[in-house]
Amino acid sequence: MTEPLTLAPCPAPTDAADPAPSHPALPASLSTTAALVASAATLAACGGGGSSDAGGGSAPPPPVPAPPPPPPVKPTDAEAARFLAQATFGARADDIAAIKANGYAAWLDAQFALPVTAGHFDWLVAQGYAVDANKNTFNGVDNTLWRKLLSAPDLLRQRVVLALSEIFVISMAGIPVTWRGFAVAAYVDMLEQRAFGTYRDLLEGVSLSCGMGVYLNMRGNQKEDPKTGRVPDENYAREVMQLFSIGLVQLNDDGSPKRDANGKALETYTQSNITDLARVFTGWDFDGASATDPAFMRKPMVNNPARFSTGAKKVLTVDIPSTADGPTAMKTALDTLANHPNVGPFIGRQLIQRLVCSNPSPAYIARISAVWSNNGAGVRGDLKAVIRAILLDTEARSIPTAPGAGKLREPLQRFIQWGRTFGVTSPTGVWNIGDASNPSTRLGQSPLRSPSVFNFFRPGYVPPGSDLGLNAVTAPEFQLCNETTVAGFLNFMQTALQNGVGEVKANYTAEIALAADATALVNDIGLRLAGGTLSSATTTAIATAVASIAATTDAGKLNRVLASILLVMASPEYQIQK
Repeated sequence: MTEPLTLAPCPAPTDAADPAPSHPALPASLSTTAALVASAATLAACGGGGSSDAGGGSAPPPPVPAPPPPPPVKPTDAEAARFLAQATFGARADDIAAIKANGYAAWLDAQFALPVTAGHFDWLVAQGYAVDANKNTFNGVDNTLWRKLLSAPDLLRQRVVLALSEIFVISMAGIPVTWRGFAVAAYVDMLEQRAFGTYRDLLEGVSLSCGMGVYLNMRGNQKEDPKTGRVPDENYAREVMQLFSIGLVQLNDDGSPKRDANGKALETYTQSNITDLARVFTGWDFDGASATDPAFMRKPMVNNPARFSTGAKKVLTVDIPSTADGPTAMKTALDTLANHPNVGPFIGRQLIQRLVCSNPSPAYIARISAVWSNNGAGVRGDLKAVIRAILLDTEARSIPTAPGAGKLREPLQRFIQWGRTFGVTSPTGVWNIGDASNPSTRLGQSPLRSPSVFNFFRPGYVPPGSDLGLNAVTAPEFQLCNETTVAGFLNFMQTALQNGVGEVKANYTAEIALAADATALVNDIGLRLAGGTLSSATTTAIATAVASIAATTDAGKLNRVLASILLVMASPEYQIQK
């Protein structure tokens, strides 16, 4: 059997000017163990016949009915926890029990049926952020994003929305406009509302949102002016094709590139196509912009005919007549992009990457592309059907053994999983975790704060100088992984485990009840965090270290719990989601 590929460890941090904070509650022996496990961990990876009556005197006996099919095998605790790591941010005991009792499909049905809860925009208004002092700030936005990621009951939707926000990217780093925080809040609300609808509706919501309009310059885009030499801005026309729909090269259903006779990949569009499409995306602007009320930020942009480019247009090979107004031209453009054969393998592969594995097999991508093309009822781009297919696919439900299988859990995912697993709360409801982008002292990643439209990492990223790189295995999250982020994450998590972040703190009551038995404690935490994929050697090593902490007092029991969580989260078998 071929052994899984692993990455060589990154060098340990050498900058002594910014030492790791001390944590007196954890004994020195544990800190040493944590350091050893961490350095091996973080980049160690850097799925009733009787006889006949001859005389004919009587009728033959009726055929014996076929036996009923055997009941489906119920998932184990580990299988349920592993599924939840893909579909949500953490394996809660009640969700494990529900999946064991009713199966994966029933759990998904229940999640799809949950309503969207109180939105980010409304929360900002209710908390008093819609005042003049916040017109040019993002005050409150981090708070409400953490609020829902860590506490909203619609677990699957929150996981999918984070994934969508990393594909259809806007960022607080690039929205220099009045009421900018409300633009971000309204954008994420739109993702929540359309996450389980159709891709075509989602693409329209993205294209006409005020946040995207500002971020990629479609808002205020004007028709060409021969007198001044002005031409329509091409930013959104380029990115909607390159990043949000069809990608750079033509794809087969399994995600492999189509090639010409010389083996060169065929491009999906040209510069001329970008120029043509930019003319379609003219005339769009805010609907009723106000200096005193941010409500317009939650409304789709509207078209101003005076700024819309006149004349005939094209989107790829589809003609748009000169008689088409702005909304009609936009509809034709979005219909054309949404119906392009590339969309299924291009966006479907990225959803697999965000939920299940970094380097999905061609067969896996092809199966998802088939569901994308037709959900079984003739509907194309049914995101609910696509998500269901991704999570229930045989490759998702089987623990992989192939080289380069699985995915590195991105720092956001690890942190949110800790919060969800151990029931963090915000006593006053402010969720004051803040911007977690600093790589040396925090996570190196924070929701809706990517450095560019290309997200925190590229979907096709192959880590250089590694076994993964040598074998051309894509591993996007490793673009965030280096010696600074490794040390920063572990130091941040050690503080968060003990003290919380801001007023947001976990509840370890259930874990403290297990603390007298170090092995039982580590097994329980390993099950819920790693989906039962920790090896016996890793479990034994962690349990031995934890057992060295005296558990004769409440403080000692708590220290065992904190040590168990930290060491599990530092282990390679946890950080690589299988």
